[in-house]
Amino acid sequence: METLLRRCRVRSLLVRECLAECLGVYVLILFGCGSVAQVTTSEEKNGQYLSINLGFALGVTFGVFVSRGVSGAHLNPAVTLSLCVLGRHPWVKLPLYAFFQVLGAFLAAATVGLQYYDAIQKYSGGQLTVTGPTATAGIFCTYPAEYLSLWGGIVDQVIGTAALLLCILALGDRRNTSIPDYLQPLLAGASVLIIGISMGSNSGYALNPARDFGPRFFTYIAGWGDEVFKAGGGWWWVPLVAPCIGALVGTLIYLLLVEVHHPPLSSEIQSSCQEATEGKTLELEGVEPDGGKPA
Repeated sequence: METLLRRCRVRSLLVRECLAECLGVYVLILFGCGSVAQVTTSEEKNGQYLSINLGFALGVTFGVFVSRGVSGAHLNPAVTLSLCVLGRHPWVKLPLYAFFQVLGAFLAAATVGLQYYDAIQKYSGGQLTVTGPTATAGIFCTYPAEYLSLWGGIVDQVIGTAALLLCILALGDRRNTSIPDYLQPLLAGASVLIIGISMGSNSGYALNPARDFGPRFFTYIAGWGDEVFKAGGGWWWVPLVAPCIGALVGTLIYLLLVEVHHPPLSSEIQSSCQEATEGKTLELEGVEPDGGKPA
């Protein structure tokens, strides 16, 4: 068995990172959408809205535990984009990370669809619908509330994702507060929990292009049809674009209000002093011993 596993070992770091992102998002959506499926098909007899909040929060927590040691556990193209803008992640990896994050979400949605197939059929009467009293497409991806305008939905996603990035950047900022490594996944999940509790009613707090598009594409090919892209006035693109904007807004806010104001580290001060000393040395090297002008 060990020999077989050695032969399966992937040597490419990039491939390992992409696989870890895929699996991390898979865990996130498996628990998150699974909780929605249970609440919906049981007609809230086996859980309520808070169950969904906890499902996604703990899904994030364990998704981070699964992948953070390999890929950094972005689990979200909007997070990857923000880290690229900050210069903390290579731009060349962005499309690959995003693709495997979407793939993980798609596979998890397919798993939930398989696991709850009978329950979905019974609940919906065999009709896979996107809207209506027995709609089931919302098990997998987000749709706006009836009162929500398109502009209101964009604002909702921008604010929610900005709040998420504020929390994530604060958790990873050791110059702000030092948090033990084992607590960071729990607090990342807690940030998703509080966003869901406080900002979830408008449109389901997608906050993540992969979390929404992967499962949406699954519903498109699994029987719900093209209505998944038409419902909500063509809502499907909002959870793709708005979270990316929100992530950049949240990143900028944290940088301008907190991170840029940290006092320099001792190593940075020493480096600056060394550079200044080297500069003076270079200037003196151009001066002749007798005090004359440089040759």
